[in-house]
Amino acid sequence: MPRPPLPLGTHGKIRTYRTSTGWRATTKFRDFDGVTRPVERWGKTKAAAVRALQEALRDRTPPSGSDGITPHMRFREAAELWLEEFQRAIDAGRRSPTSKETYENRLRGLVLPAIGELRVRELTVPRLGQVVAAAQDKHSAATAKTVRTILSGVCGLAVRHGALASNPVRDVAPLEGRRTRARALIPEELADLLAKLDSDEEAVRHDLPDLARWYAGTGERTGEGLAVHWHHLDLNAGTVDWGGSLIRVKGQGQRINHGKTDVSERALPLSAWLVDVLRERRARLAERFGVDQADLRGPVFPNSLGGLRDKHNTLARWREFRDRAGYPWVTFRTFRRSVATILDEAGLSARQIADQLGHSKVSTTQDVYMARKVTSRKAADALEAVKGFRS
Repeated sequence: MPRPPLPLGTHGKIRTYRTSTGWRATTKFRDFDGVTRPVERWGKTKAAAVRALQEALRDRTPPSGSDGITPHMRFREAAELWLEEFQRAIDAGRRSPTSKETYENRLRGLVLPAIGELRVRELTVPRLGQVVAAAQDKHSAATAKTVRTILSGVCGLAVRHGALASNPVRDVAPLEGRRTRARALIPEELADLLAKLDSDEEAVRHDLPDLARWYAGTGERTGEGLAVHWHHLDLNAGTVDWGGSLIRVKGQGQRINHGKTDVSERALPLSAWLVDVLRERRARLAERFGVDQADLRGPVFPNSLGGLRDKHNTLARWREFRDRAGYPWVTFRTFRRSVATILDEAGLSARQIADQLGHSKVSTTQDVYMARKVTSRKAADALEAVKGFRS
């Protein structure tokens, strides 16, 4: 019966021989292409030769031309393969370019300096846990969550390539800390904020009042509002079709993305007051660009030349205004949360609110965007029964 072959990436018995200059250590190693090859190293002493051979076996990598992850590959190299796979998902329309940009920045800034030179086989739960904990201690829980996602992605790819038996990130301790629920604007605050917008010359010059009203009247994401073009609007019917989401891609500039989820592609009804705002805006922009209102094209909220507005510059102008107005905590996402809260108080179901906001999961709407209210009075009424137990 023939002797079974060595498992991939393992070696046989190490043998040593004295030479004229010292010692030679040799063994057979079954490489990652299935071929068993002799490997040998030399040293002045027997122990030195064996040690040199063991180091060579430990660091042995697949033959050139292999594009898979192995246990002996450095994490830095495995991470590059993960980024390449992520890019293929972007090209196929399954992932967002901005997500890759975020992950790549955190990878190169936080993860690689910590574990970039480790071998894949050295990625243990304690070591990865230290990386995540350091990101939370030095930065924030959000940053730590991103770092954990990166580590899980690279290790998951290593599992699929057979370099790891399981994903060690699964056993990293969960992120701790009390989650702070973001505020929503109450009606009085919203009215005051919009009034200050209208009276702020800088905000008016940067075309912020109508944009803020758009977010307050639709609950759209920041990029979605900036991607809306006039042909997406039907002001007679009072509706707007989803127009994608404006993003800035490194090396490509401004572009329209296809959205975060399938349900992002939605048509929204518009309130009568918002339709009036848009009619007035259309008249102003048509006069500004010297065209008839029927011929007005391009974004509803354009830059000074009528093209796509820069998202990052718009956010910077908003931050400047909110500090002047005394609302430093209000972002465009705050309007989104405020819309969710208003609709909740109006009696709409969580599913209806999720559809308005473009969420695929109702739980996201409930946990992140809907402000927590006082518990229903029905609970207190039911607990009136307890009064009979009073001594």
